[in-house]
Amino acid sequence: MSISASGEVAGRAVQRVPVDLGERSYEVVIGQGVLDDPSAWRSAVTDGTAMVVTNTTVAALFLKRLEQTLLRRHRLVHSVVLPDGEQHKDWTTLSQIFDALLQWQCDRDTTIYALGGGVVGDMAGFAAACFMRGVSYVQLPTTLLAQVDSSVGGKTAINHPLGKNMIGAFHQPRIVVCDIDTLSTLPDRELRAGLAEIIKYGPIADWAFFEWLERHAENLLARQPRALMHAVQRSCEIKAEVVARDEREGGLRAILNFGHTFGHAIEAGVGFGAWLHGEAVAAGMVLAASLSERMGLADGEVSVRLVKLLARCELPIRAPALPVERYLQLMRLDKKARGGDIRFTLLDGRGRAVVRSANDALVREVLADLATGS
Repeated sequence: MSISASGEVAGRAVQRVPVDLGERSYEVVIGQGVLDDPSAWRSAVTDGTAMVVTNTTVAALFLKRLEQTLLRRHRLVHSVVLPDGEQHKDWTTLSQIFDALLQWQCDRDTTIYALGGGVVGDMAGFAAACFMRGVSYVQLPTTLLAQVDSSVGGKTAINHPLGKNMIGAFHQPRIVVCDIDTLSTLPDRELRAGLAEIIKYGPIADWAFFEWLERHAENLLARQPRALMHAVQRSCEIKAEVVARDEREGGLRAILNFGHTFGHAIEAGVGFGAWLHGEAVAAGMVLAASLSERMGLADGEVSVRLVKLLARCELPIRAPALPVERYLQLMRLDKKARGGDIRFTLLDGRGRAVVRSANDALVREVLADLATGS
């Protein structure tokens, strides 16, 4: 089990969540103001060249600050600013990172810093995995969704027009630094999308945490730092424990994809960027919970309470009305599919999850009943 360590940096409370992967182990640092304080990054690289990968939105908010921080740790600091949005998570945009690395004559001592949300983190991590067959990178997630999910665990990827995250690699970061203060800049829609990934952890791994979320949803929506700190910390603890037991998604780690089989189909079906990832996952969790109930794995109250909590957080509880056969086609491209069989992460009671195949007729029934949102 992952155990967080508490401490202070420059008088501020900091939580450190270990990700135990042997020689690839690292920690997730969670606190306020840690982006500007290199003393919080005790396990990060301190020499060589730094290459910051960010996007147009985040660069305007945090890039200059980070460059000043990194100049205290690296002899040279370069940056590349990508276009913003899921629709740019592709080969063309990825090549901009490689162009910058080669233009600045970066070498194996280069550390890539991913400053942004999940799209930036995934692409910067994938570039780090590929450049010179692998260089170090650091995750600096600035969105709630990235802090609690995509920045932890070493899954990196870009999208293909036929499927989300279909081209990528496992490549663990040196450290993950989650500065809660960056969440104050998030648009409300982005914050809510991050809450979907937080809510996910309760039904699959910690029902008591789900009940805590039911009691504190409004505090999270109001961006109360103490509530955000706890939600980010507990989410990272759960993910770190799962990743430590199954780094490359050979079995257990697949439970983290609750709602994602349906959710990835939604994102691809409506066009990448039309729905935020967390929004698609929210609607996907409702579908997966209903499928769990119909397969006799979870009781109806779980679905009811999940829908109520998602609705309180102003997240979609109805999936878009794509043709049912289109959903099935897209889900057969999911990475968990085997031999054409779609495999779903389903709830097995409260705080437990399993990965199962489901009869197409039952899946069609769920989609016909619940995929009617705009």
